[in-house]
Amino acid sequence: MRVILDAMGGDNAPYVPVLGAVQAVKEFGYKVFLVGREEAIKKELDKYSFPVSSIEIVNAEDVVSMEDQPSEILKKKRNSSLHVGAKLLKSGEGDVFVSAGNTGAVMAVSLFTLGRIKGIDRPAISAILPNLKSQTFLLDVGANVDCKPVHLFQFAIMGEAYARYVLKEENPRIGLLSIGEEDTKGNELTKGTFKLLAKAREKGLNFVGNAEGRDIYNGNFDVIVCDGFVGNVCLKLSESVAKILAKILKEEIEKHFISRLGALTLLPAIKGFKKRIDYAEWGGAPLLGLKKPVIIAHGSSNAKAIKNALRVGVEFAETKVVEHIEENMEKYGKIDGN
Repeated sequence: MRVILDAMGGDNAPYVPVLGAVQAVKEFGYKVFLVGREEAIKKELDKYSFPVSSIEIVNAEDVVSMEDQPSEILKKKRNSSLHVGAKLLKSGEGDVFVSAGNTGAVMAVSLFTLGRIKGIDRPAISAILPNLKSQTFLLDVGANVDCKPVHLFQFAIMGEAYARYVLKEENPRIGLLSIGEEDTKGNELTKGTFKLLAKAREKGLNFVGNAEGRDIYNGNFDVIVCDGFVGNVCLKLSESVAKILAKILKEEIEKHFISRLGALTLLPAIKGFKKRIDYAEWGGAPLLGLKKPVIIAHGSSNAKAIKNALRVGVEFAETKVVEHIEENMEKYGKIDGN
């Protein structure tokens, strides 16, 4: 598979993206196009040994900062790594585009260059969160802070396709994030969305009903939909709690000699715990709703996270999620009120 990686995206570019790319080609055997300032990328690549034919540099002189406004980038930085990378994807020279850069800019450039899937009004950023049984696919987590019921309905359709074909859930259980399990609970947005999802359930969508905050982690749902404002709060809270839990565990173990001795016997369990809550294991967030696969990684991603973002991107492309979303739109999209 051919991965296009924004080498200038992220807090520590191009060092981190380049190292992540090198790790990915060694471990997975991908072909990676590193897009960005050629001289800076080559300087980093010269530090490592790797199959030379597996990495190719594509020059792009403009650099998009985290402070740049998406509207300005579209007008003034047309030779940025984002523009060049998205164009490579559109032309078919790669199978997926990955960036840890400015989220708003990645969205804007990708949408402008690639276009939306027919019937999808707004692309959604998704996140994979660990639960007691496997994982929960949550969307939207920041792309759309003001939504209508039709948008959450479409998020559910897209999430169903991703959970079924990438996460291998045979019949994904769909939930609508609300303040109570009862159908009547929630605000106008969730009540309106509930009606649309209930109608889609009659066509075969496995809509289970309202999900509460605790359901994100208890494993009762495979996909949970919400607007981007709520979803982003959930995501940032989850990341914070995971870091705090790991820190508290470490502090408690280091407090007592007996605890340190016990930790040696529990080392495999502790490592397993850290792996399950480490965002770097998931790599990046799929941007669903576009005509081609795009992955948005965290700006503070380390090389391991970038490597896994490339892996997630390849899974996104290989399983043809875009085509399956189109199929879902044909099946569920034509509902009264949609």
